[in-house]
Amino acid sequence: MSGDQIREGLRNDEFIPFFQPVVTLHTGEVAGVEVLARWQHGSLGIVPPGAFIAIAEQEGLIGELTAMLVWKAFTAARMLPDPQWLAINISPHLLRDLTLPKRIREAAEAAAFPLNRLVIEITESALVENLEHAQTISRELRAQGCRLALDDFGTGYSSLLHLQSLPFDELKVDRSFVGSMTERRESRKIVSAVVGLGQSLGLETIAEGVETQEQAEMLLALGCEMGQGWLFGRPVPAEQLSDVTIARPAVKLRLTSSFWRDISYNSPPGQRLSHLQALYDGAPVGLAFLSPDLRYISINQQLAEMNNVPVQKHLGRFVSEIIPGVYPQLEPHLRRALAGESVTAVELTQPATESRDDEAFLVSYLPAFDEAGEVVGVSVTVVDITARKRTEAALRESEDHYRHMVELNPQIPWVLDDKGMATMIGPRWRQITGMSEEDYRGRGFINALHPADQKRVVETIEHSLRTGEPIDVRCRVRTSSGEWRWIHSRGAPRRDGAGRIIRWYGSADDIDAQKQLEEELRRRVGEVNLPSSEIA
Repeated sequence: MSGDQIREGLRNDEFIPFFQPVVTLHTGEVAGVEVLARWQHGSLGIVPPGAFIAIAEQEGLIGELTAMLVWKAFTAARMLPDPQWLAINISPHLLRDLTLPKRIREAAEAAAFPLNRLVIEITESALVENLEHAQTISRELRAQGCRLALDDFGTGYSSLLHLQSLPFDELKVDRSFVGSMTERRESRKIVSAVVGLGQSLGLETIAEGVETQEQAEMLLALGCEMGQGWLFGRPVPAEQLSDVTIARPAVKLRLTSSFWRDISYNSPPGQRLSHLQALYDGAPVGLAFLSPDLRYISINQQLAEMNNVPVQKHLGRFVSEIIPGVYPQLEPHLRRALAGESVTAVELTQPATESRDDEAFLVSYLPAFDEAGEVVGVSVTVVDITARKRTEAALRESEDHYRHMVELNPQIPWVLDDKGMATMIGPRWRQITGMSEEDYRGRGFINALHPADQKRVVETIEHSLRTGEPIDVRCRVRTSSGEWRWIHSRGAPRRDGAGRIIRWYGSADDIDAQKQLEEELRRRVGEVNLPSSEIA
């Protein structure tokens, strides 16, 4: 597929939404449907999204494509029975557009679809690219009544920071883990950990790619609320949407399953305990359970290694004994959990010692209640974020170095786009001319040049834009005090893989002193009547 074919498909209105049900496992009721893109190609038939979504993103067509699908989906989804919801996956490229919430609201209003029944799915890759924009957009979507789901959790740069920074309502378990969880112990551990994490943070969990009854049973036993996949229904076009909304049989645990023969509730207690211990120890996060007097009742190997104390030496001892250096930071949060409050994603720093570097963790404390509603202990979840924090610190340091290098550089760096419009000029430009960033952007910088030089500078830039030759020009600029100073500006183009110029980078040097010397030399040469060619 090519960008031109996609453009033609957009002109011919060939892109349509398909709908797949999301089912509540323990009841079989349809909770909602997810929109999946399809291309109703004239000669190829129904084309799946894997053949065109990435190309649409590369060609800058994903916004137009999404708008077409969203409007059609809203129109079709009006027949969904309340409270069934509609889920739409948003491309990471669209999370750079701050007008996205407004456009979604306008499309929903035009189709008379209520936004409180809309779920926006966001992948973690989008958050890594621009977390600040994603936060702004997600909060505005929530303010409009939409719910948010974190899609494909665990497949990329997974971080509790994302769950803490954005107001998610749902957490989706990626199909790559669900599809192999009945055969691979590692996948089973990951699914269990993700579901447990979702529960601890108060998020509904949805498993993608459920294809077998055995997978559905396992998900139900692990506490996953909802499932989506071919077991419950394949994606269908809008004409068949009414069939999708019909309830399915509830998932039930069959003791004849090979999986449940190993860990069924009729198995010996020791076997059940071994299964639970395997999940507990294999979780990719630190886990522990504390008594009401804050002693360790249980702890997994991951958290024991974080504390640098063997598992057995934790059991029965107070938290304050095991980690005395950081306990003062923890105690207020532990007391809140003992009072019945859930405390999630608290960032903790552990200072460096002679044997260990400084470390950072995200810690959650959840109260455990008995049948009477009394707190009987605290469940602890700890994620080591040391590597991420060091990476962030290195990035900040690199940014500081760059900023100081630009600010202290006696030259004036500048950047023009492919049309010769200024997008950045170094801080010294403002120091010299008094021009703000708003003033110099585009061709505004020309206004700071001497009237006699402006036309020549513009002609030089236009010549370089046409030919690709380097920019090399001398001119006078007005200083903030009203004086004129000479500068020498030089720059060269940057090209993409196809050889097209995408930007111009350069810098300007203050040559006023040099020009004054040249003028003085010319004056003296004139006084002695020597030809200027004899002056070296």
